[in-house]
Amino acid sequence: MALRVLSALDTARTQWYHFKAIIIAGMGLFTDAYDLFCIPPIMRLLGRIYYDDHSKTFDKNDNNFVIPVTVVSAILGFPLLGTVLGQLLFGRLGDLVGRRHVYGVTLMMMVLSSIGCGFSLSTSTTCVLVSLCFFRFLLGVGIGGDYPLSATIISEFANKRTRGSLIAAVFSMQGFGILASSLVTIVVCAIFDFATNTDPKKPTPGEADVAWRLILMLGAIPAAMTYYWRMMMPETARYTALVELNVVQATKDMEKVLDVSLSPIAEEEPDLLLTAQNPAPSYPLFSREFLRRHGRDLFSCAANWFLVDIVFYSSNLFQSLIYRRYVDKPNKYDINLYKDAFHVARLQAIVTICSTIPGYWFTVYFIDRIGRRKIQMMGFFMMAIVYFSTGIPYKHWAKHTDAAGFSSKKDKHRDEGFVVLYGLTFFFANFGPNTTTFIVPAELFPARFRSTCHGISGAVGKVGALIGTIGFLWASHGGHNESEKKMTEIKWSLIGLGVVCILGMVVTYFFTPETSGRSLEENENENEHA
Repeated sequence: MALRVLSALDTARTQWYHFKAIIIAGMGLFTDAYDLFCIPPIMRLLGRIYYDDHSKTFDKNDNNFVIPVTVVSAILGFPLLGTVLGQLLFGRLGDLVGRRHVYGVTLMMMVLSSIGCGFSLSTSTTCVLVSLCFFRFLLGVGIGGDYPLSATIISEFANKRTRGSLIAAVFSMQGFGILASSLVTIVVCAIFDFATNTDPKKPTPGEADVAWRLILMLGAIPAAMTYYWRMMMPETARYTALVELNVVQATKDMEKVLDVSLSPIAEEEPDLLLTAQNPAPSYPLFSREFLRRHGRDLFSCAANWFLVDIVFYSSNLFQSLIYRRYVDKPNKYDINLYKDAFHVARLQAIVTICSTIPGYWFTVYFIDRIGRRKIQMMGFFMMAIVYFSTGIPYKHWAKHTDAAGFSSKKDKHRDEGFVVLYGLTFFFANFGPNTTTFIVPAELFPARFRSTCHGISGAVGKVGALIGTIGFLWASHGGHNESEKKMTEIKWSLIGLGVVCILGMVVTYFFTPETSGRSLEENENENEHA
């Protein structure tokens, strides 16, 4: 039977606490995006600071300022490894001990790790980079734990009419985190550049080492500001009623934060949901019964998240090629490190404002109108079209550049067309599977497995992110020129990403159910096949 207290929550109007919960839960996603997307300009700073060898002859084609690909792989890969661990660990703890009990822990891990990223035992290259990788791994653990908890908490607070929009709004905080990281980088670099007036032809000044640390540490402030309110959030009614089996406490908790009268309902409900006529499902996680009832859904969520993260994180790395054409100068010694990072952050902010954030908010608006499944399939399909459109004729886009990868003025319109298409990949990723893969696992599974299954799906996704990140990084490694071999490698990489998107569309079509307009209890279908 369905508890009437939960039915009352499903039909309750959207109110102020829901928006407050979006901000509280969204700060974890905000911090996640801030720390991940501030890295491209920071890598420019690190290259200038720790790989500056002025004993070399100034030559635009030398390897001065270039961070070795193994170091880049470590800086990008360690937080993703941490995210895999965090999603599995905290996802499971969210079901075992409750959502709110571990919710503050993940946020505090992110805050402290963000601050830790700005510190190291010395200024030697090895020590700084090892310290940075260590703290970014811990940061990834916190970020990973925040994913299943944020999605699960919002889904269990929301009514069924606007549940998708509320979860998507939490996830959209990533867009504002990306924008904030770009704006902070722009401001910090502008201030340091104005104060120091650094000459790019002279050795990098020591105070530059402060700039990148400051950018990283400032990202901890918004998350720290919401820590108190996160700790004050009550346990969700669904966890209290369905897992802890305390309906009365669930009604009291909800009456504290939502404008609904549940006391009369609570008096009519038994203290426990379960009776001899309605026994508790007794099968454990990953049992044969669990796989029979929920294995298809878990496969669908994990597979789609895996596929979209291969594509999404590869696209983020592909920005380095865009940056080179629009940011780099023909001679890298004509621009100092602050202006270098400034221009990267500015371009990133433009892409975010024009493509990334609109994609998130299109999903917020349409998710409960046209459904998760259609948006996910549409997003995969449109991304595939864009990748094929950029990949198949990639030599057309690249052949007008000179040996260093810089465009001639007469062919600049081709670059502009390429960037528009490239921006559409971010739009349709966020108005598509990058957002829906965060939403659907929070709606499909029983309350006692919900956080765990979301964490498993996300962890598999981050394995895909590792493959996309490290794979594309090494595939595109090999210098700064647009050689025939390099263009061929990038061409087939883009076509391969399009194929991955088609595979995602197929998996969605055959395995992903629609969850909109139904209560969580209807979606989980505990007893449908019993």
